[in-house]
Amino acid sequence: MKKTYILLSEKKWHVDLFQILKENSTNDWVLINNKIDFNLGNLIKIKPTTIFIPHWSHIIPASIYDNFNCIVFHMTDLPYGRGGSPLQNLIVKGNKKTKISALKVKKGIDTGDIYLKEDLLLYGSAQEIFLRATKIIFNMIKVIIKNDLKAKPQEGDIVPFKRRKPEDGNIYDLNDIEKVYDYIRMLDAEGYPNAFLKIGNLKFEFSRASIKNTKTIIADVKITEQ
Repeated sequence: MKKTYILLSEKKWHVDLFQILKENSTNDWVLINNKIDFNLGNLIKIKPTTIFIPHWSHIIPASIYDNFNCIVFHMTDLPYGRGGSPLQNLIVKGNKKTKISALKVKKGIDTGDIYLKEDLLLYGSAQEIFLRATKIIFNMIKVIIKNDLKAKPQEGDIVPFKRRKPEDGNIYDLNDIEKVYDYIRMLDAEGYPNAFLKIGNLKFEFSRASIKNTKTIIADVKITEQ
């Protein structure tokens, strides 16, 4: 008997993930990529077996996760890194690698039981890391469905992360070139505010950074008058 699965994400790079899942499955797949369509009434019509969530910036209401199996993918080795902006917080803390945790959505931020974890390296720009993570998430989804995995409670010390704000991307007070490089690359992805520097009424925004011999950064810069 065919089952129906939903992929929930606002990010454009997950459209390719959806197409691959759809083409490589004997089940039905539905893509929801906006908050308006992600509502209880619509989900009741679709009747999904599971809702897979590789990236979602909105709170999922209890009326949905209490009635449907929702699995979110979080870019930390939970319970380390519960909370917002996981990639940026990891890089600021100096992490070179992490885990992607697939967990059940329930009340509380990133508190749900874990289905599985997979390794993820944190080199490159945020966009490159997200694309790398997408390939890993694809395999994780296949494993969860094929093996009908059951979630287990989180184990370990809880380390919360605080969601970062656009103004946190200001590199003015940084005095280490590798930290400046990390700030630029960790915010260099579609939909994210770039690392920036303000001088007078001018704003300098940085992207596409590379570091040379840990002493020089080459990057694109956009200069706007504020």
